[in-house]
Amino acid sequence: MPKAAFLYRALFAAVIIAGVVPVHAQVDQGELQQNLPPITFLNYEGPHARIDTREQIRQIGVVLGRDIANGEARMASVLAGMTVEQRRQYSYKLEAGAKNRYYVSHSISGADGRKLDSDIFGLGIDVGVDHIRNLRTIIQGYLQAAYSYTAQDASLLAEYITIYNAVYRGNWDYFTSRYKTQVIENITREKAGLSIRYDEWPGRTLIVIPLGIGGLSSVDTSAISDERVIEEMRKEDDRGIEQRRDMVDLKEREADQAEQRARTEREAIRDEEQRNTQERQEIAQERQRTQEDRDAGRITQDEARQREQDLAKREDAADRREQDTDRRRDDAQSLEDFAEKKTEEAQQDRRDIAEDQQAALIDDGQGGIIGIMIEKRDSYMGRLVRLGTDGKEIRRSPLDTVHVRTITLIGGKILAIAGENRGNGAVRLIDINRSNLEIAKQGDDDLLPGSLLWVNGNDLYAITVDLASNACYLGRFNTNLALQAKSKVQIHAQSSVTIQEGRLLTQREDGSVLILNPADLTEVRN
Repeated sequence: MPKAAFLYRALFAAVIIAGVVPVHAQVDQGELQQNLPPITFLNYEGPHARIDTREQIRQIGVVLGRDIANGEARMASVLAGMTVEQRRQYSYKLEAGAKNRYYVSHSISGADGRKLDSDIFGLGIDVGVDHIRNLRTIIQGYLQAAYSYTAQDASLLAEYITIYNAVYRGNWDYFTSRYKTQVIENITREKAGLSIRYDEWPGRTLIVIPLGIGGLSSVDTSAISDERVIEEMRKEDDRGIEQRRDMVDLKEREADQAEQRARTEREAIRDEEQRNTQERQEIAQERQRTQEDRDAGRITQDEARQREQDLAKREDAADRREQDTDRRRDDAQSLEDFAEKKTEEAQQDRRDIAEDQQAALIDDGQGGIIGIMIEKRDSYMGRLVRLGTDGKEIRRSPLDTVHVRTITLIGGKILAIAGENRGNGAVRLIDINRSNLEIAKQGDDDLLPGSLLWVNGNDLYAITVDLASNACYLGRFNTNLALQAKSKVQIHAQSSVTIQEGRLLTQREDGSVLILNPADLTEVRN
């Protein structure tokens, strides 16, 4: 995973005339009835040559989010001087990042039926992200920085966003029917959405994040949690109960916030109406005085005409304010309708969750026996499975790059060699969690693909490799995967290892016999 510091950052804004009113996607019920295969993300599951911390990964998104937030702050000063109608018709696009790495296009445009504005989160050809967990962490950081979501809410939204984009990957009719023209102009049929395969992400991914009405509703939660998305989550063993509960909580908070905004807006409208009423009264009184002054000869005809022109300007301004007030009243009503919609969604979601809880089957990860499964013909890699006493599969490991001939059970641990030297991948020693069959720990030393793993008591031996020179050496490791010793003599890539009478026998680079001390791997000479 590349560090955020490697990002080339660029921010620019293009302003065009179009509009800004946020709307919400309508779900095509016909599309929901399609019998589509389940969404299962295929990640790189193995050791890595370099491991960034979660915070370093999150900062990739934070950097982009801050740039977009700064651009929005600049646009706010422009919008502040406009009428409500002008703001509705004003459009702009903000972009951050570099197209060969991680980048965002923030697109706000004019009202287009009920179509949506969007952020487009792109993965360029040089990105190194290879696991859905890390991709979600990047999106989480972006949402926190761009829209001030909490870490918890941003994490939840990132999960839904990735599932949503996988569900609609390649569905061009969906995107063109749901999103505004300016959004569609910035995505392509072959890149829109998110592939379930990590090796198809670089240079081929435009993640669409539907935008809402701001605040807690900056992301349109109705769109990313539509029935197709929920159906995918219900296919999980636990039916996605916890994530769905969290989404209900967020929607209820959205409703509360929208109601508060509507109340505040209506109070401001009442104040404005009172000011306008007073202004109309003052204009009428001034017009009456002007008439009286003219009739009494206290002012000339030209002075009377000038006063009338000034009053007409004040009247026009009052008319514009009243028009703005009418539009603001519509906006307040929209906020109230939005709050009611979110409340209804949350209530229905709670009923659905309650029903699913009765049928949820949650695996506790205990019991059974461990086996290995090779999924590709002529491959030396596979994944672990836990089988029940009846031979049925209880749990399948997401880790599919285990070198199957190296599985070792020692000291209550499952140790093996796993991974492949591709992209950010690496071949390393790993410790596999017995409960969930995921990587619990990985070693720091590069191993030769195809190396076996030899065990002598609590010592593990494997062939290490210098990736720069392809030179091979024998390494001794403890059960914590730490390198304890390494031969100074190069060995053959297909070496075998046997330990007899306190000596370790293997082969030199030329294939001849090499005898080493099993402890420090120094050469033993007779």
